[in-house]
Amino acid sequence: IASAMTDPLMNASLSPGLYIVATPIGNLGDLSPRAADILSRADLIAVEDSRVTARLLHHIGVRRPMTPYHDHNAESVRPGLIARMGSEAIALVSDAGTPLISDPGYKLAREAAAAGLAVTSLPGASAVTTALTLSGLPSDRFLFAGFLPPKENARRAALAEIAATPATLIWFETGPRLADSLRDAAAVLGDRQAAVTRELTKLHEEVRRGTLTELAAHYDGAGPPRGEIVVIAGPPLP
Repeated sequence: IASAMTDPLMNASLSPGLYIVATPIGNLGDLSPRAADILSRADLIAVEDSRVTARLLHHIGVRRPMTPYHDHNAESVRPGLIARMGSEAIALVSDAGTPLISDPGYKLAREAAAAGLAVTSLPGASAVTTALTLSGLPSDRFLFAGFLPPKENARRAALAEIAATPATLIWFETGPRLADSLRDAAAVLGDRQAAVTRELTKLHEEVRRGTLTELAAHYDGAGPPRGEIVVIAGPPLP
């Protein structure tokens, strides 16, 4: 990161448009030099939570203007951001990982492209692919289902929709709902091999592998785990 920040081009203006910037999912060392450079030169950074992004900017030693962009204000904020992209470089970040994954960012990218504006994506950390590679489950084909519904009937219906997909299934979950989610998955999908990953790239990273039933029993007995959680279930049983 230090080398990126001392690049002689750092103070040069960025071309106008939208820059979709992946940020670390835990370990700040995973921020790429290119991402640090773009964040240091953007005219404005659209953020999920300014406190989280402020810590990231502090890590790379810069201060930039920020504006909130999240589920609750996206519809009202988006037109103004699109208008500014005609003459300014607007960076989009989420609290962690790659923007547009389970957040409203895709609409911003879609409307920017529709308006003929430049859209650039800076690849980087993603909890989805990090969890998949750690799971030990088939990775040649996978389906990401986002967050499953919080209520049992809706959750089971959502699982039923994807049960026959010939691919590894991935979804985000919360600690309080994890055991129930795993139990419903076993009932709907069959007792597939699975993995639960938690706090990826952080100090207390955990990867637990087993069948859906075994994992449900473990987390039911151990109580709700803390941190960011990704569940991975293998393809349909033969």
